[in-house]
This record gives sequence, structure tokens and C-alpha cells, in this order.
Amino acid sequence: MAYTFQVTIDSPDPHPLADWWADALGWEVEPSDEAFIRGLIAAGHATEDDTTTHRGVLVWKTGAGIRHPEGLERAPRILFQYVPEAKTVKNRVHLDVRTGSDDPKAVVERLLAKGATFLHEGNEGPSVWTTLTDPQGNELCISH
Repeated sequence: MAYTFQVTIDSPDPHPLADWWADALGWEVEPSDEAFIRGLIAAGHATEDDTTTHRGVLVWKTGAGIRHPEGLERAPRILFQYVPEAKTVKNRVHLDVRTGSDDPKAVVERLLAKGATFLHEGNEGPSVWTTLTDPQGNELCISH
């Protein structure tokens, strides 16, 4: 049997990180259903402490998801999940972002302007990539 999956990235501040990655990938942040959240609070299944406001919208404090604009059939969901601690060591897993017809150097420059940090250039045979970190220190590689 084949399984589906989502990629989950721990974060002490998941909503701004989801915004950053959605912009970086050209994806969409999943919308919040405020009426649903308020209904769960009213029914006693959640509390106000389980929520926060992000960009003027009531959201779950524990995380934010992003999706490819063509849906889950095109690519797995990425969830940014709240954890209280900051990242302290290198990720054991990271995303390799392939730019397709976009110039990888231009993508790197755009991400650096939006808060990414340059780590190094790499190559293996004809493959060339740039390793960056997102604003919270999670590694990613940019290549064709």
C-alpha cells in the first residue's frame, strides 16, 4: 500500500514562517475558518488560549499549512507546527527547491531579500545548488 504524507516543520512562530515559505514557493497559505474555530470554542472543545490573531485573522496557535496552488494532488501539504524552542542544530531533512524555468540565481536573490541567509554553493558533477536558511534557520537548497 502506498501512503500519502505531509512535510512538517517545527517553528516557534509558525504563521510568519508559513507566509515566508508560501511566498518562496509560490504556494498558498491555507485559509483560516474563523466560524469553525469560534464554534469549537463555544462548544467547549477549544479555548481562546488555543488561538492567536495573524494578519487580523483568528487562527490556531499550533500551526499553519501551505499548499501548492494546484492542490494536494500536485504536491504534499507543508505544515508549520508550533514548538516552544528555537532551532539549535542543522536539519536532518530539508527541502530542495527546483526552480524550473526560473533563474535559480534570481530566486536566491529574491529569497535573500526576504530574510533568507546564504550558507554555501554546492555542486556534484553537472548539478549545482545554493544552500540557504529561511528566517528561522531551516536549511533549503535552490537549483534548476
